[in-house]
Amino acid sequence: MVGILNKVFDMNKRELKRLDKLAKQVDALAADTEKLSDDQLREKTEEFKARYQKGETLDDLLVEAFAVVREGARRVLGLYPYHVQLMGGISLHEGNISEMKTGEGKTLTATMPVYLNALSGKGVHVVTVNEYLASRDATEMGQLYQFLGLTVGLNLNSMDKDEKQEAYACDITYGTNNELGFDYLRDNMVLYKEQKVQRPLFYAVIDEVDSILIDEARTPLIISGSAEKSTVLYIQANAFVRTLSKDTDYTYDVKTKAVMLTEEGISKAEKAFGIENLFDMSHVSLNHHISQALKANVSMHLDIDYVVQEGEIVIVDQFTGRLMKGRRYSEGLHQAIEAKEGVEVQNESVTMATITFQNYFRMYAKLAGMTGTAKTEEEEFRNIYNMNVIVIPTNKPIIRDDRPDLIYTSMEGKFRAVVEDITQRYIKGQPVLVGTVAIETSELISKMLLKKGVRHNVLNAKNHAREAEIIAEAGHQGSVTIATNMAGRGTDIKLGEGVIELGGLAVIGTERHESRRIDNQLRGRSGRQGDPGVTQFYLSMEDELMRRFGSDNMKAMMQRLGMDDTQPIQSKMVSRAVESAQKRVEGNNFDARKQLLQYDDVLRQQREILYSQRDEVLESENLREIVEKMILSSIQRHVDVYTPKSEDEEEWNLQGLIDYASANLLHEGEITLEDFRGKYSDELVELIFAKVKEHYDEKEQILAPEQMREFEKVVTLRAVDSKWIDHIDAMDHLREGIHLRAYGQIDPLREYQHEGFAMFETMITSIEDEAAMYIMKAEIRNNLERQEVAKGQAVNPKEDGEVVKKQPKVNKENTGRNEPCPCGSGKKYKNCHGAVK
Repeated sequence: MVGILNKVFDMNKRELKRLDKLAKQVDALAADTEKLSDDQLREKTEEFKARYQKGETLDDLLVEAFAVVREGARRVLGLYPYHVQLMGGISLHEGNISEMKTGEGKTLTATMPVYLNALSGKGVHVVTVNEYLASRDATEMGQLYQFLGLTVGLNLNSMDKDEKQEAYACDITYGTNNELGFDYLRDNMVLYKEQKVQRPLFYAVIDEVDSILIDEARTPLIISGSAEKSTVLYIQANAFVRTLSKDTDYTYDVKTKAVMLTEEGISKAEKAFGIENLFDMSHVSLNHHISQALKANVSMHLDIDYVVQEGEIVIVDQFTGRLMKGRRYSEGLHQAIEAKEGVEVQNESVTMATITFQNYFRMYAKLAGMTGTAKTEEEEFRNIYNMNVIVIPTNKPIIRDDRPDLIYTSMEGKFRAVVEDITQRYIKGQPVLVGTVAIETSELISKMLLKKGVRHNVLNAKNHAREAEIIAEAGHQGSVTIATNMAGRGTDIKLGEGVIELGGLAVIGTERHESRRIDNQLRGRSGRQGDPGVTQFYLSMEDELMRRFGSDNMKAMMQRLGMDDTQPIQSKMVSRAVESAQKRVEGNNFDARKQLLQYDDVLRQQREILYSQRDEVLESENLREIVEKMILSSIQRHVDVYTPKSEDEEEWNLQGLIDYASANLLHEGEITLEDFRGKYSDELVELIFAKVKEHYDEKEQILAPEQMREFEKVVTLRAVDSKWIDHIDAMDHLREGIHLRAYGQIDPLREYQHEGFAMFETMITSIEDEAAMYIMKAEIRNNLERQEVAKGQAVNPKEDGEVVKKQPKVNKENTGRNEPCPCGSGKKYKNCHGAVK
């Protein structure tokens, strides 16, 4: 064990030696850089950019660029980065985590790698935990970047699309982790490529990196909304479908479970819902509801496919016959069955897009971070984010007095001792920061202090601007501040006049956090930049961490020794036991985050495929080739179903294939059984595809080219977005129930990967089928308009998203699709000018 530790520290030593060498080269340029005028210093930026464009790497420019920023900081901010800050900056540029103690100037350290990487013109993101810190740093450090000729943007939640585009177009953009993630998700829901706000993700520097990449790693970002799945429409579609009769109004293939409306059925639907064309783009939702209602009524059977239990539809596993509680059919089929069986139709808000911070930040070409406490989580940073933790030495030695823990038998005794300690220091005038794990504890101590007449501030993390103000004053004489351990991160506690003589800031911890990192963070609030300070943790045998790891024996021993609540023990053995308990909890938490990532990686791969294909649709000028591939794929799939290779040709269901082609791609009667007889399956594909291409050509001739191209995009985007939303929903339900597979000695993760992949394949085929049908069947209007499938809203995963309903469009044309065309051609309206409205 000692050998491993030595190896780790040796690695850190070796790294520091190398960084020291590079920092000395920057130091060597200080005198020359100082001689430059302001204009000459500014011109360096253009010179560096030109050299980068000609092929020099950022590493080649590092030493000179760092020297320029350092000199710029002295002139603009009145701050001059120390040698150790240069080392921290180089480590950040190399995509590592620089562990720098509180008060060592992390914000200034970041200016050097941020400037260097911004020279590439690809955009650098500086990420903070809240908008107050983002605004503060963008304003303060922005002066330096602007002096050197770079642009600085601030990305806030309140901004509109144009303001965000402007912020992201800058060389350097400040923002919070939440807003960056939501912008990425929203960018992959836009209807026009011009609506995107982000550029490709290049380099990010994360402040308080452990808070964002570890503490918040399990929180997914979710954009939630309500898709066009009105419960009323499910009930109406169900009532309509019950009036239809088999063979006349719809065809049903028992083998494939495919149910399709005939021309007669389509006309009935148009009459029943008072519309002219069921395949018009404004009736996509209605068409979908009718088709799901048909499926629910014709191909899904009570007590075979599902059962009704306590007013809910529960799926029956077709292989095992077991009930699959918690699972729901996707694409609205579950709601259609609910309408059929007369139980309450659930219209939950849908997840339209989701991503975890782990997967969002792993998309950057290079990622770096700063914090005062990261070494304890180094394994996680290395394994998941491929970042090493480099511990940067402090500018001045730390002289803080970290005292051993004081352990009491009961909580009551512990809190009495804490309050007594605070009171004594308050009388002396020494500032005190009290760290608590829970808000209730801070309120309890506050009440006890009020009784003693000790004036104090209580800090919670709700008001960031006020929080920074309180923390900034926490080092003044006579100041007592009670805060949860995480409050005030990112703000220094500077000591007021006469405080050094009183022993500096006293930090009192009221219990140990389950993570050593958080305890270290609290300790680090005191003793900045070589200041004196003292830290003391008070524990009791009734603390949660102590209870969880068997403190009963020790409590009994203390009582046997006759120790009461006024006598603490200071024991290295107890302190070691606490630390090993913390290590165990940290290990458990790491495993939980790792497992979450493994599950989320399944969706990540799918998300990347889908988003890149969606981008292709947005970027393409002409989608015909892509659409034709989708149609061909759909035809091949259906031909394979109706003409299986395992059966004789006499057994083939050619009528079913004709019904499919008529319902989805061609006009009724256009293909007959005679056309199909004696042909191989690949010849059938060719025949149908040739007819489809003829129709496509006809549409192209009727419409202006730009209209046809826009029509393709409208249909394809709609199919992609609606199916993806359904897929995320289905994956959610799968994920919820998958752990039960472990009882059957099956690895839930492998099952999730396997089933998730099958579901993704089904979604892709579903997109192809829907796009094929609407491209071939929908009538095209002049006022084509891309529409969102659902209105989305960024939500905190712990809260419900606001449900936003979309109003259906009503078509007011008068000519029925089966009536003669008013132009006098003698053709039906749908086959003539009905194709253009």
